[in-house]
Amino acid sequence: MIASSQVDQGGLEAVSGVDRVASLTGVRAVAALLVLGTHAAYTTGKYTHGFVGLVYSRLEIGVPIFFVLSGYLLFGPWVRAAVSGRAAPSVRRYGRHRVRRIMPAYVITVLAAYLIYHFRTAGPNPGHTWIGLLRNLTLTQIYTDNYMFDGYLHQGLTQMWSLAVEVAFYVALPVLAYLLLVVMCRRRWRPGLLLSGLAVLALLSPAWMVLVHTTHFLPSGARLWLPGYLAWFVGGMLLTVLQAKGVRAFGFIAIPLVVVSFVIVSTPIAGEPTTSPTGLTEALVKTVFYAAIATLVVAPLALGNRGWYAQALGARPMVWLGEISYEIFLVHLVVMEIAMVEVLRWPVYTGSAPALFVVTLIMTIPVAWLLHRFTRVRS
Repeated sequence: MIASSQVDQGGLEAVSGVDRVASLTGVRAVAALLVLGTHAAYTTGKYTHGFVGLVYSRLEIGVPIFFVLSGYLLFGPWVRAAVSGRAAPSVRRYGRHRVRRIMPAYVITVLAAYLIYHFRTAGPNPGHTWIGLLRNLTLTQIYTDNYMFDGYLHQGLTQMWSLAVEVAFYVALPVLAYLLLVVMCRRRWRPGLLLSGLAVLALLSPAWMVLVHTTHFLPSGARLWLPGYLAWFVGGMLLTVLQAKGVRAFGFIAIPLVVVSFVIVSTPIAGEPTTSPTGLTEALVKTVFYAAIATLVVAPLALGNRGWYAQALGARPMVWLGEISYEIFLVHLVVMEIAMVEVLRWPVYTGSAPALFVVTLIMTIPVAWLLHRFTRVRS
């Protein structure tokens, strides 16, 4: 049984409850560690090391895993209401809880980064302006042209583009739920029709990729907007519907598929080691493969399997890390830059990626724990 507290949970925050829910917290830790790993590889210059560099860069799969978790957890209350014939969740309550769970730790992190890099230089920092601060605080930094170089990108906060996408999904979800469950399904539980609607919704991502790669009327930052990543959230929404239908998934099937798919996407078929490939074909491949991989990672946990996979991710160390995974995500780049320069004393794009990963993690965990401790929402 899924704990009722999931009504207020997204893909970034911790979930508490029985084993299956514990494993969802554990997989959140995996996602955060993957993001930390890919940034350690980039900082030490490993992206250019052939196939190994591509593998390192594809550790960004942690972001799609977060998105799938959000789609699964946040769409769940609407689906359960449809199944039981109850009223849909309160949008006002939903919005209030999203703000309370996400913004306090985020605002503290942004202010700390602006303060630190006001006195510290670590390379170009185009977002270090008052308007840049406002844009970053409001998670609107990606809605601009040339975001990466002349926009609002700020040292220590470059990973926050994905949080801006996440928040855009929070805003869009009540509208999407209304269109799917009220307009299309007529307030009745029609899982087949709902799955068809989700499939159409997922197609918006490749359509958006075609649009931004073949036209020029949108800002270049449009490649980082929600439509391009909607398929990843839809993967989680799909799992919510399948769970309500009683479908089960098993780790011994899903995980080998994850490994094979990850190896494939770690080839040049998915483009260069960057968040947004410059080629349309590569962008489409990456979008589809990341959606499949992230959904398969979460599927055995969401669809009732209590086997070895769920047990491993539900272990206490994994759950504990999962509890502070959002805060790890928030602060790790600031900590990594300090670790690189002040602790390891390596010039940028040199050194060992595994060593930087370990040192950064050791330094990040206490900072993340303190941030979590003082900003978490108490029941």
